[in-house]
Amino acid sequence: MAEEVYGSTTAPNPKSSWIRGPSEPLEKVRCGVKGCQVLLSFVAFVLEEAVHSCVRCSALYFFEFVSCSSFLFTLLLLVLLYSFLRDRVGVTCWPKVDFGYSSVVFLFFLTSSIVFVSSSNTALERSAAAFGFLASLAFLVDVVLFWKSSGFPFLKDGKPTPSNGGVAADGAPETAKLNEPE
Repeated sequence: MAEEVYGSTTAPNPKSSWIRGPSEPLEKVRCGVKGCQVLLSFVAFVLEEAVHSCVRCSALYFFEFVSCSSFLFTLLLLVLLYSFLRDRVGVTCWPKVDFGYSSVVFLFFLTSSIVFVSSSNTALERSAAAFGFLASLAFLVDVVLFWKSSGFPFLKDGKPTPSNGGVAADGAPETAKLNEPE
């Protein structure tokens, strides 16, 4: 009986996929750039870990921290942005998180690579720093692509917010009178 009543009006839920792939072409490019960021920061970290002795170890440790944390956090961000977990985390400002994270990591990676290459003595250290520079370039490319496609995410629609007594955001004058006679 229940099958006759509900059978024609209900449809089974389609299986949801774990991965929500990028839909737009530029989003696919940015997903690829994020994959390159993960790969390059991982290679920089592995090459840095292969260094056995150092002259200025503080530069090595700083580069190690930046390369390892950028690898792990970029991988986490990649998983969150392109999976169903994006909706379950509860973050509503993903563009701000993505843009801010990529900008900050670019600056840290560039700084750590410059400091590390200035104190490097071996070819292994120089190659780790080279991958650090390549990773920082990938983060810069991601920031530029994001900015070109979506603008600066910390501004609200690129329009200035109206102040008290200022012009409305859409530029149209107010048409309703305050004290209209009835």
